[in-house]
Amino acid sequence: MSDFDFQDLEDMENPFAHDPSVEPTLTPLWREAKWPAEWMKLRLSPVFYGCGVLRGNGEPVLLIPGFLAGDALMLELHRWLRRIGYRSYLSSIVWNNDCPNRTARMLANRLRGIKAHTRMNVRVIGHSLGGMLAKSLTQSHPELIDRVITLGSPFRSFVKAHPAVVGIWDQLKRAQSKHVGRNLRASCGTGHCLCDFVRHLLQPQPRAVPQFAIYSRHDGVADWSSCAEDDPRANTEVNSTHIGMIFHQDVYRAIAARLAEHIPG
Repeated sequence: MSDFDFQDLEDMENPFAHDPSVEPTLTPLWREAKWPAEWMKLRLSPVFYGCGVLRGNGEPVLLIPGFLAGDALMLELHRWLRRIGYRSYLSSIVWNNDCPNRTARMLANRLRGIKAHTRMNVRVIGHSLGGMLAKSLTQSHPELIDRVITLGSPFRSFVKAHPAVVGIWDQLKRAQSKHVGRNLRASCGTGHCLCDFVRHLLQPQPRAVPQFAIYSRHDGVADWSSCAEDDPRANTEVNSTHIGMIFHQDVYRAIAARLAEHIPG
């Protein structure tokens, strides 16, 4: 009986399975169970009520949720931003599981609408995959964006994330049902794809939009080293879980500071 290599079968089913731009990394996934405690601490913090943080003056902010998340998970941050003086907008994403390039095009239309309504460039905050989408948009539509703040987003050339997350993404592409992975292809979201989303992340042009990163060495999903900017002045380190990034008092304080930061231009 000839030897049968199951790896060959996987390669036949998905020739893009071995993506050099994605590096599964054993991050401390168990720490993500702590995020409810982070949310409770936020609720008990003066920061939650807008005390001791820099405030806005009606500037527009668009929130983009992470992988497998939606606007519902961003509501706490959305309401807080309104409390401290910003015009916060949700993305219209119910569940962030679609082709990133298609999602980026939808978000570009959202940005156009917000700018037309407010007559101001938009500050964009993206969590995880949402931050990667935001960075892609700075390449395609810099005229719409004032600045970008990423929260635990693995935007570096090599995406380092827990194998479970990488596996879920692969399974979504295999599913391709009406409601799950409906627009995904085998190459989608990989370094093999030729779409604008991937090209903007792997081969970025000189920056026309200021970009800031908030990351945590205790992130249980994304390796922190793939979530930090080259310029240390653009980084803020916090002690947070990955999910907890959108519920953490130190993250909220850092967001307020970056949103209010004067950027020479």
